[in-house]
Amino acid sequence: MKYYKTLSLGCKVNTYETEAIKELLNKLGYEESHNNQCDVFVINTCAVTQVGEQKSRQMIRKASKDFPNAKIVVMGCYSQLHPEIVENIDGVNIVVGTSNRKEIIEHLNDEKYVSVHKDNRHEDYECLKISSYSENTRAFVKIEDGCNNFCTYCIIPYTRGNFRSRKKEDIFDEISRLADSGFKEIVLTGIDSASYGRDHLEEKYFFNDLLKDIILKEPRIQRIRISSIEESQIDDEFIEILKNNSCLAHHLHIPLQSGSETVLKRMKRKYNKEQFLKTIKKIKEAVPDIALACDVIVGFPGETEEEFVETMNFIKDCGFVYLHVFPYSIRPGTIASNMPNQVDPRIKKERVHRLIQLGNELKNNYEKQFIDKEVDVIIETYDLKTKMYKGHASNYMEVKTKSDKVILGEMVKIIYQG
Repeated sequence: MKYYKTLSLGCKVNTYETEAIKELLNKLGYEESHNNQCDVFVINTCAVTQVGEQKSRQMIRKASKDFPNAKIVVMGCYSQLHPEIVENIDGVNIVVGTSNRKEIIEHLNDEKYVSVHKDNRHEDYECLKISSYSENTRAFVKIEDGCNNFCTYCIIPYTRGNFRSRKKEDIFDEISRLADSGFKEIVLTGIDSASYGRDHLEEKYFFNDLLKDIILKEPRIQRIRISSIEESQIDDEFIEILKNNSCLAHHLHIPLQSGSETVLKRMKRKYNKEQFLKTIKKIKEAVPDIALACDVIVGFPGETEEEFVETMNFIKDCGFVYLHVFPYSIRPGTIASNMPNQVDPRIKKERVHRLIQLGNELKNNYEKQFIDKEVDVIIETYDLKTKMYKGHASNYMEVKTKSDKVILGEMVKIIYQG
């Protein structure tokens, strides 16, 4: 018997792709290792920030040191961006980027194999498939890859290539397999997932059509989450689908990045504040109890104290519940990396702290309104020490409960106690 280990860094898309590679290894007769046995170690890397790159390098070196006899396989955004660096790290055997991941399986017996397509703006969609998730009761379903937006701060269009949609038949087949495996919740994910279908305009089949068909075709899936959706992709039809289908999670992640009009222009985002707030109000009118999350970049080049305060105030105006706060990270090759007036790291750190504090306040205030109210929760974990089950409600509140029955993976009604 041969054994493998995996490590996925970064986003949900990476998690999905790592799971797909695990499935391919399982079909080859490998078994996932939960001890020190390891013949193949697959590391899926991240390059969205400098910290992501640094951690990727650290984890590659650690895997090579801890398992000197294992084949070290590196894939993902960091190896796409810097294949030469990865190739020259001691112990690395196989290097691929963000395409042709299936080649890993074909070259496991090679001492050295490097295959990274640097010109990846014209790649076809690589259909990796999953049937289950080994470490989760919530399954990610990847529906597209790549991005065509080129925001001035972002390296991802360069690492992930052009936007390309997955065939809808493959998506439906995968969701059916996951339902067969007992999954009740899926997360539709991608790099720019709600742009689904916009690379094939002649077919006139877009994200809203996909959503409606998933709901219709697979009633066994009791909850559908959307990993992220841009404000520019939220139209009246989407809001109606959200309002009229209880299986769609009352939780949307809508990237904001900044609440300052001037910063948004420097970022080349596709919206202004008036338009953004108008969309938020429409969503809340349709689904009053919805929890809205956003990404915020702090310390973008030239960000003044006034622009930062403008962002804080706009977040309050929108009524966001969950904030994902990131200090701006210089990504060589992007427009913003050459912008003047880079913000002092100490100022970034202080602003990040202030935003995190605001986020905690917004989250606590939102969740208080649900105390002593009944919520539907899909149970994800069980703690043997506390004998408590834990899961998430539709609005992504974490909920704990005790039960005499085995309820792992089930959707149950629980009185939220905070």
